[in-house]
Amino acid sequence: MTLKTKAAPHAAQMEEETMTFGTILKSARGAVAALGLAALAATGLSHGASAQSIDDILSKKKLTVGMLVDVAPFGLLDTQGKPEGYDADVARLMGKYLGVEVELVPVTGPNRIPYLLTNKVDVLIAVFGITPERAKQVMFSIPYSTIEIQLIGPKKTEIKSMDQTVGKKIAVARASTQDTALTAAVPKGATIMRFDDDATAVQAFLSGQVDLLGANNLIGANIAQANPDMGIEKKITLRSQYNGITVRRGSTDFLQWINTFLYFVKNNGELDAINQKWFKVPLPTMPTF
Repeated sequence: MTLKTKAAPHAAQMEEETMTFGTILKSARGAVAALGLAALAATGLSHGASAQSIDDILSKKKLTVGMLVDVAPFGLLDTQGKPEGYDADVARLMGKYLGVEVELVPVTGPNRIPYLLTNKVDVLIAVFGITPERAKQVMFSIPYSTIEIQLIGPKKTEIKSMDQTVGKKIAVARASTQDTALTAAVPKGATIMRFDDDATAVQAFLSGQVDLLGANNLIGANIAQANPDMGIEKKITLRSQYNGITVRRGSTDFLQWINTFLYFVKNNGELDAINQKWFKVPLPTMPTF
């Protein structure tokens, strides 16, 4: 694995997600005030981000999907450099039921929301954990996949509680769910080192720049298999993460279709088949809301 490691400053934890909903909403309100369009401000949508309906997708005959390509087997690049994985197959299945072309656009953890809010993609299928904080900016479908967020380290490093991370350096992908989980859990005296993505965080861990890694169970299993001499293991489970397909706020019609689609493919076995293909296990039971 040839990767460049670049640490992000602690104070810039979320700087790449500069187009927060609050900032966009403030800009939108200023823009519409002169026109007297109070209704637009009431929708809670940004000046650039517009809600979408099924008719919008059908009329342009294309679904543009943002997905991560560094979290195998959810997302990866094939030998031709094209996006592949569980999320890619879910996106293609959506396209099949919509009867439209699917375009897969690689995104990163920090730029997922900006890509959605600036209309670069129609939807995110990007290992995006459902949280109340994120729901202030976007709308989530019912869960379509799940992972476990873990604190990972070598066997020689004894960690049985978060108190034992004092004095340790922990690598994590900035603006990720594992970043949020670690930030809430680490005691004073432990240092979180934030990197641009999971790949650079993993490289920092493998090269010995840090003592521990915050990552999901799939990344942990992959690096443990690839580096058997390190004795990499799960130390602590931080949380279970349920992932949702994500759309812009106000896209109620589109979101209803997505939830109906997920309900249907969960029950007819098509989503289970994709899960079996990539994870070699049956589709787990997931909550609905």
